[in-house]
Amino acid sequence: MKYIGRFAPSPSGPLHFGSLVTAVASYLQAKSKNGLWHVRIEDIDPPREFNGAAEDILNTLLTYQLQWDGELVYQSQQTKRYQRILNYLQENDFSYYCQCTRKIIKQQGGFYLGGCKNKHLLKNNNAQRINLSRLDIAIDHFHDQLHGRINTPINDDFIIKRKDGLYAYNLAVVLDDINQNITEIVRGADLIETTTKQLSLYKILDKPAPTYLHLPLVITASGKKLSKQNKAQAISKINAPETLCRALTFLGQNPPQSLSSKSCLKILHWAVIHWNLNKIPKKNEIQS
Repeated sequence: MKYIGRFAPSPSGPLHFGSLVTAVASYLQAKSKNGLWHVRIEDIDPPREFNGAAEDILNTLLTYQLQWDGELVYQSQQTKRYQRILNYLQENDFSYYCQCTRKIIKQQGGFYLGGCKNKHLLKNNNAQRINLSRLDIAIDHFHDQLHGRINTPINDDFIIKRKDGLYAYNLAVVLDDINQNITEIVRGADLIETTTKQLSLYKILDKPAPTYLHLPLVITASGKKLSKQNKAQAISKINAPETLCRALTFLGQNPPQSLSSKSCLKILHWAVIHWNLNKIPKKNEIQS
């Protein structure tokens, strides 16, 4: 099977250094295997998005010579397919509607206890949850390409469509990865705990699951994750070669100092040839 990877940023802000690390690693993992590298804009949460962010992210990728294969995919254009699958899940008792609020769940200790599973609620103003009791075996671990076996808590019945009508990340990301035939997902370690949730959807939909590779997160000196929510600074479009070499260094690839004076195209050419997964630090967080 041909290797197909992807980079899937959300347009909630500009591309920061942590996002660049993920983009570079996913690109190199794909190209080192003579595979394809897709880019998908995950724009299904309008309240968190900024006007022009998607275009800025794409322009930044091109500045760094991170050229994607095939057509761009926007999640906001996939909603009919999401709804079709949601209807299938509901009709086949793989999901149910839930009226529990965050306040109620917090009062129950922070975990959803399945209180609405047998209430047979209607769709009206309710969230839709996956019914994991339909699975033969609970998924509580997976194999990571970098870290090996990772054990996670057994999942509760997580939300697949929100009360406000927005499609949940765990649903959309799985359906898009299936639709694009993604064979491996390279992303940050902050998403490790979502993995078994997503694997349960692959199992329910009877689709082959991809492999996973979770990268160490870039954190600040104060210990905060470098993220758009934490107002991380946009990476430079002017000093792109130097920043690209920094990303390779963060990933343990040890580029020669002379490489930072080359073009991004030449740096990536070197990086594809020398890409070594075993050099990536097996950590969840690294200070930038």
